[in-house]
Amino acid sequence: MNHSIHSADRTTHLKIVVLALVAGIAVAGFGISTRTSPDYSQTAHVIKAGKPIALTSSDTSVIR
Repeated sequence: MNHSIHSADRTTHLKIVVLALVAGIAVAGFGISTRTSPDYSQTAHVIKAGKPIALTSSDTSVIR
């Protein structure tokens, strides 16, 4: 049993490095797989301006 990283032997260090590498690959793989799904594609949507209107602070309509 190794209670400290300083007193750990070579195999314990190797286990820690391998575990960190596997965890990093798993996180990266999960991130790549969720990003490349077709449902979340980035497309530009064009929004055209409509007819100009005048807004007032009262409820009456503006006649021009």
